[in-house]
Amino acid sequence: MAASMVGICCYVSRRGSCNLLGPATLCLTLRSKFHSSSSAHNGLLLSLHKRGVLKDSFPENAAQDQLPRLLQSGAQTVYCGFDPTADSLHVGNLLALIGLLHFRSAGHHVIAVLGGATAQIGDPSGKTSEREQLCADVVEANTHSIRESIQRIFTNHELHFHDGSRPLGTVTVLNNLSWYKNWGVVGFLSEAGRHFRMGTMLSRHSVQSRLKSAEGMSLTEFTYQAFQAYDFHHLNQIYGCKIQLGGTDQLGNLMSGHEYIHKVSGEEVYGLTIPLVTSTVGDKLGKTAGNAVWLNRDKTSPFELYQFFLRQPDASVEGYLKLFTFLPLAEVEKLMEQQREDPSKRLAHKRLAAEVTKLVHGKEGLESAKRCTNALYHSSVQALEEMSDEELQELFREAPFHELLLEPGTTVIDACRKVGAIPEGPRGYQMVSDGAVWINHTRTDNPEQVLIPKLHILANGLTLLRVGKKNFYIINWLSL
Repeated sequence: MAASMVGICCYVSRRGSCNLLGPATLCLTLRSKFHSSSSAHNGLLLSLHKRGVLKDSFPENAAQDQLPRLLQSGAQTVYCGFDPTADSLHVGNLLALIGLLHFRSAGHHVIAVLGGATAQIGDPSGKTSEREQLCADVVEANTHSIRESIQRIFTNHELHFHDGSRPLGTVTVLNNLSWYKNWGVVGFLSEAGRHFRMGTMLSRHSVQSRLKSAEGMSLTEFTYQAFQAYDFHHLNQIYGCKIQLGGTDQLGNLMSGHEYIHKVSGEEVYGLTIPLVTSTVGDKLGKTAGNAVWLNRDKTSPFELYQFFLRQPDASVEGYLKLFTFLPLAEVEKLMEQQREDPSKRLAHKRLAAEVTKLVHGKEGLESAKRCTNALYHSSVQALEEMSDEELQELFREAPFHELLLEPGTTVIDACRKVGAIPEGPRGYQMVSDGAVWINHTRTDNPEQVLIPKLHILANGLTLLRVGKKNFYIINWLSL
């Protein structure tokens, strides 16, 4: 772990979620808010807007002068929250972390707040119904898993993407349960509740949309904005934090925090929103058809993450290179020129997939993704031999994994029958004879062929058996 990643105490939902805006919209936002400011004061914010990482600021006039001057005055503290409603972040949350990484690279201090308390309440923002209640034990386990994921990503960024041209800011990961666990509801309402106004809270879009729905809104959900506002106040008082990052759907919560702090302490604080990243058909990135692309390896392998970005539509690649990588914009433009000259090489897609995989899983994860790609799509026996048991099981996630004793004289038909890859009797024998069986990417049509080391059994003791087009079996041979 990098030395800067200390102070871990230990919010995965929409608080850190990230609509990919078109260039014209981004340009309009950029020009209207930053064009009149001096470049010395708005360099970081201008850069993030050009990349599409930031959308808007609150208060609205802050981006014109106050916030750029604050960032220029010295190292500031910026926070973003992630509610642990699952045991892993997904790619929709990644942009929020990238936003923090940009601020850290500019020398500012960043805080990731895991909502061990707020996850038990449930953020209503963007939801049409109330979240399923999570018990404390599940939230604690989710928090632990996400904390490790965040630490890994920040460490990978420091190791593989920071050029050392300027010192990095510090990283702190906190759990908001630590400042709520000994505080009763009466105490919280007495101290914090009196500073919130019902009319203002009821006017929030997230509240209005739910109140008009058939299900309505529970008191628990309604109080969520008060807790997130208090989080900002707590971080402001203890860590001097004056800037909060959040998804565009979090604007109401950011406003509540700003108003609460202004009433209690008179401090000027700011909110920055991150665009909601969607696919070209409007689906949330990484959650198409309900199949989330996760940042934890045990849920989405490096290979699967790599392939997800490699398969993005051509129309999305340039925008995603700006959002999800740290490549200079000039280099992104050069990549896109090369892509237009020879689209078949898919250079921009490959670079996008590589950069994101390296950030999330490190160099070893990227190498693993490339091995799996070569093994599956390029029929590389060498890649198969270099793969670990874990990589094979990740690559062929649905494939049965068998450990078999390698007895002298074991044949192709023996191996197939032992793993249940073919039917018993003449039908199974005929399937092998007809060429329906492939071993290590090579078709075999002799059922009585004795297994040959280095041909049927790879140097790592593994055999990849395929019957038909999609039925895979992995065999790990144990010697006598």
